Amino acid sequence: MTRISKVSNEKGIALMIVVLLAVAMAALALGASMLMLSVSAISRYNDRQSQLNVVADAGLEEARARLNGNRALYPDSGYLTLENGVAVTDAAGATIPNVRRWSYAGPTGITSGQYGVFGSIVVVAEDQVGNRVVRRAAVNQESFANFAYFTTIEGNIWFASGDQIWGPVHSNDQIKIHYTGATFHSSVETARTIYQKRYATFDQGYVESGKVIAMPLTADLLKLQTQGAAGGTAFVGNSIGGKGEATTRIEFVALDLNGDGDSTDANEGFVRVYQALGNANWVTGDVPTDYSSNGLRNSTTCGHYHVNGTFVSASAHPNSGPDSWIASVQNNARRCYLGGSDSLSGAFVQNDGIGHWLQWSGPVNPLVATRPDAQYLFPISRALNPGFKGVIFVQGKLAISGVVRGRLTVAATDDIVIADDVTYATDPGAGTCADVLGIFSGRDVVVADNPLNAPYRPKRPRNYRNNNYVTYDDTKDEFIHGVVLALNVFTVENYASGSTRAEKCEGSNVGRGCLYLTGGIIQRQRGAVGLTSGRGYLKRYSYDQCTSDAPPPYFPTTGHFDRGRQFDVDPTGFDINSYFRLLTAGI
Repeated sequence: MTRISKVSNEKGIALMIVVLLAVAMAALALGASMLMLSVSAISRYNDRQSQLNVVADAGLEEARARLNGNRALYPDSGYLTLENGVAVTDAAGATIPNVRRWSYAGPTGITSGQYGVFGSIVVVAEDQVGNRVVRRAAVNQESFANFAYFTTIEGNIWFASGDQIWGPVHSNDQIKIHYTGATFHSSVETARTIYQKRYATFDQGYVESGKVIAMPLTADLLKLQTQGAAGGTAFVGNSIGGKGEATTRIEFVALDLNGDGDSTDANEGFVRVYQALGNANWVTGDVPTDYSSNGLRNSTTCGHYHVNGTFVSASAHPNSGPDSWIASVQNNARRCYLGGSDSLSGAFVQNDGIGHWLQWSGPVNPLVATRPDAQYLFPISRALNPGFKGVIFVQGKLAISGVVRGRLTVAATDDIVIADDVTYATDPGAGTCADVLGIFSGRDVVVADNPLNAPYRPKRPRNYRNNNYVTYDDTKDEFIHGVVLALNVFTVENYASGSTRAEKCEGSNVGRGCLYLTGGIIQRQRGAVGLTSGRGYLKRYSYDQCTSDAPPPYFPTTGHFDRGRQFDVDPTGFDINSYFRLLTAGI
């Protein structure tokens, strides 16, 4: 009996084990099934998220292409809705089922334009069950300051004689290469073709039949008047005078305010503004109107220094004797100056009877209060001029010269005349990007043909011997630091006349020496600066990389949006109105 009971118990236990194993196997099967379903769901979710990401990324590029295709689309403020819940197609043109897209674009960050034009494109991609992807692309408009050289019309001027061009080059016209050759060290693009390209070296290649880029408009220039007025640096001049002449002159001044031996601190930049009612040739230091017959005899801006350190003009010297006028303009201490210069009077004179210096309307800072010209120094730093927007605006013609400390754009509705050297307080080759100047003319930017820029004959002889030319400036070369933008041309006054070999440019005989320009030249039509005969200047242009990364304030843009960084945005509770408000506030 005991044996029979034991067998019965074993059968019961076995049955229970079988049942438990069956339940366990069923649970494992169910778990595996659920896991497979979960993996499948995750896979489908990942596939859908991947698809939404692709749709959003494509939307960013499509929106950027639309903005580049139509400059008028981009708003000055707020944002533009480019797509509003539209159906989306794939690469084959087939509609992607159950997916819709919204895209928006507008200015973000600091939207004034002082530091460039920056914006954002925001795209929302969503499916029918509420899966959503939000992506943002930061974009910025390409500044004309990015170019080392830009033209709409090349005309019949060639790259030749071993020209070395650093920085990006673009032309809407045919680029011509002379058989004497040229080297392009950066990118080159033309909307047409490159003629005789075999004579050029292209370090970074070239593009023919490229995009056409429209020049800025006069309206773009006129917008700068408001920014100039905000800092008390908008002036009314006139258009009196010939080519290379102006009655309004701005002198850039860099001062060592803290006595550290340099003038490179952020608050050490100023300008002085000189105006005359007429006498445009005198303001720009040009030769007297009777130069063809009397030479510099009647010049009030050229002369020499006497041993007591006093400057005496040619017009104040007698006709004969050891200290005659002709001796004064041939003396080793000879010099010429611009009208209104302190050197002409030996000190600052507010009104010299021909013109006068304009008074700064703001408070005089104690740092300059002891100077005789303290009330006539316009600060071009926010530290001393809180309203300054980085713009000087002149209605009419303008002549410029001096040492620039700061970041600014000088704009004039008429010609801007380079009356003498325009240089930075900080060497542009140092790479610190402390100083940047934009020179924006509604017409031409002209290097003046005056005795500060070009050698002159003291007296016009009957036989026009080349070796009668004399240099009157402290340097034989001309230096321009800045990005030149002329809505017409950048050129040299009387480039086809004068000496052919009175000065040298890096060992080569030439009429006026080297024209060293560090920055860029943007012009509607290419202008001449010299001839192969030697008259005018030899070009020595270099590119300032700083202007590409940080262009001059409010400098015009091409309207083309470059691709920037992309960001994932949390889709939870996303609202486009709130988001753009945050972006515009720079958050």
